[in-house]
Amino acid sequence: FMTAKEACERGLASRVVAADKLLDDALETAKKIAGMSKPIAMMAKEAVNMSFETTLETGLKYERRVFHSTFGTKDQKEGMGAFIEKKQPQWKD
Repeated sequence: FMTAKEACERGLASRVVAADKLLDDALETAKKIAGMSKPIAMMAKEAVNMSFETTLETGLKYERRVFHSTFGTKDQKEGMGAFIEKKQPQWKD
């Protein structure tokens, strides 16, 4: 058995949230994800999930292929343009 703090320290959790703040924190995280490009977020999730099922080398190759495929989307161009112009992106895909 280990505490949430220990799990975080060992890299098994990304952060610790108090039980009474859990729902608010989860909703805030969901709001951030909902504000992202849907196809790009789906690609990122797929790459992360793949990393749990393969070797490091295979996972990195897969991540690279997924990253390169984002360049075929309108949202990639919108995101890069918005970053350069220091404005909020208006996702298209």
